[in-house]
Amino acid sequence: MNKRRQFPVYMGPTPINKKTDPLITAKNLTEQSADIYIYGVIVDNSDFKWDESDVMPDDVINALEQVEGVKELNIYVNSPGGSVFSGLAIYNILKRNEAKKTVYVDGLAASMASVIALVGDKVIIPSNAFLMIHKPMTIAIGNSTEFKKVAEDLDNIESGLMNVYKENMKEGVGLETIQQMVDDETWLNGDEAARYFNVEVVESKNIAACASDYLKNFDKTPQKLMAGQGKPSNKPKPNETNEPPVNENEPQDEEQLKFQNELDLLNL
Repeated sequence: MNKRRQFPVYMGPTPINKKTDPLITAKNLTEQSADIYIYGVIVDNSDFKWDESDVMPDDVINALEQVEGVKELNIYVNSPGGSVFSGLAIYNILKRNEAKKTVYVDGLAASMASVIALVGDKVIIPSNAFLMIHKPMTIAIGNSTEFKKVAEDLDNIESGLMNVYKENMKEGVGLETIQQMVDDETWLNGDEAARYFNVEVVESKNIAACASDYLKNFDKTPQKLMAGQGKPSNKPKPNETNEPPVNENEPQDEEQLKFQNELDLLNL
């Protein structure tokens, strides 16, 4: 019997055609400084996005090309996480950039976005924003041998993610403490995050955390994030554009959509 592992990850509404939807934007403040916004679910590179706010590695590459040569890079994060491998790609792409990087967690850096947030030379979190860390997870179908392989893969991936957390731990914090927090799925507000990681806390701001159906994937999402959308940030949205909206009635390639739903991706 033909069996295979499946990871039907990105189930949701009709996707947006990436070819007609603008990529993540970078805004030049001066000749020396630029802003980049990561304000959505982290997804794989493809021709489609499930939401206009989704962020692909290609989006980050494109944004950095727009501001090549700047000395300072401000990265604003408000994301529930997403694909592990795409998130690691984004982290490494940003890590390689020679600009001095300051990350601002505007509302939420959960799951894979917590790893991306730690790419900054300086990480700033308001006291009412959140950082969430947990074990990588996926969906699999198969026999016992295949499940054992999936578990082994997840453990290996977790080790790589733990290396990022380890590099950013506060002095005096033991790795076993962070490991337990990862095992338990731990939500940290700005003040709490500063106890364990090298982040700077600032006073709270009236900014809504990233409200997304994706938050339903987690076991311990704070109810106040699920219950209320809050008022959006006054910051300009990264995908604001004068381009006409995509026609949702336009027929899509069913085989392409089916393939997208069954991509072999791991989610964090």
